[in-house]
Order: sequence, then structure tokens, then C-alpha cells
Amino acid sequence: MTVAAGVRHLTTPRSAALAGVLFAVLFSASLVLVRMSVPSDPFAEPNWVTDGAGRLRLAMTLVPLAGIAFLWFLGVLRDRLGDYEDRFFSSVFFGSGLLFLAMVFVSMAMAGGIVTSAAEGAGQAYDVEVVRFGRATMLEISNVYALRMAAVFMISLGTIWLRTGLMPRWLVGVTYALALMLLVVTTLSLWTTLVFPAWVLLVSLLILAASGRAGGVRA
Repeated sequence: MTVAAGVRHLTTPRSAALAGVLFAVLFSASLVLVRMSVPSDPFAEPNWVTDGAGRLRLAMTLVPLAGIAFLWFLGVLRDRLGDYEDRFFSSVFFGSGLLFLAMVFVSMAMAGGIVTSAAEGAGQAYDVEVVRFGRATMLEISNVYALRMAAVFMISLGTIWLRTGLMPRWLVGVTYALALMLLVVTTLSLWTTLVFPAWVLLVSLLILAASGRAGGVRA
């Protein structure tokens, strides 16, 4: 097909590789804020909702920004695969990444619902069961279902790297080990979720380093 004069092929900007770093920082910060606000004891008094409302609102502000950065990170990964992209594994890695992001959004929306309900009902007694149900649902979504999708995302990407040799083998091993841990973990501790952004940060730094060694070749 003839390319019209003045029309250029789109290329991924090198700076896009920073998206993974940005996601890791923003998402980790939001997780820490949530952990500081939500008690580990499911039977804790519901006044934690108002006590941690400011931190929860800040976390809810950061998560959408982290989500945008994660979408850019997905784009960087697919761009690096290029012609090596396998439709089966790429579909699994892309779909699981989107499901992970969707579940994180739903979880934070649950937190927002709890905070909003508390604000609208200021001066009234808390419905303890509603607060506990909202807290439990939020943690189930983020620490069970979202983490399982993150593990599938890592395994599929690690398999692609293993077959193509695009990333070092030690990273593949680390990816499989961390993904297996996320698959079998049963705790509702929010700290467990930090494993995923830490892995994304590692991958992003390796991509940036490879891009630098290539002398400005797109990541």
C-alpha cells in the first residue's frame, strides 16, 4: 500500500517506558494510603471510615492516574513484542491486565462508596454491618480476584519472554516465582498487593536500561 506524502508511521515514544515506573509509584502510594486507613481487624469499630476519609480520598485520586499509566505500560510491552507477538499468549496477557485494572477500579469504587455514605450520614449512627460488608468486599476484590489476574498477566508475559528471549531468563524465573505466590496467597493483607507494582517497576527499569543501551532506539 502506497503511503501518502507527509504521512508518517506512529512510533512509541521512548518516554512511554516511564509509564511502568509511574504506575508502580502511584499504585504503591495508593495501597499504602488504603492500608493506613483500613484496619486489619474485620471487627474493628467503623469510625475508621471518618478517621481515614482524607487518606482514602487521596488514594481514590491516585488510582485512576495509576490506571492510565498501566495502560501505557501495556502498550510499551506490546510494542516491544512487535512481530514476535503470539496471538494466544498476547490475548491472555492483555485480557488479564485489563481485568486486573478493572477490579482495582471496582475495589476503590467500593471504598469511595463507604466514605461517601459516611459523609452523607454524618451525625448518625453507623450501620456496622454495611461498613464491614463494604470493607470485606473491597479487600476480596483487590486481594483475591485482582491479584489472581495479576498473576495470570505475569505468567503469560513470562512465557512470552521465555519463548522469544526478549528479556533475561533470570527475570522470567522471578516472574514465575512471584506469580505463583500471588496465585496461592490467601491473606487479605493489602501489603501482598505491593508485589505486583514492585515487579512492574523492575520490568520498567530493565526496559529503560535496554533502551538506553540501544542509543535512543524506541523501547
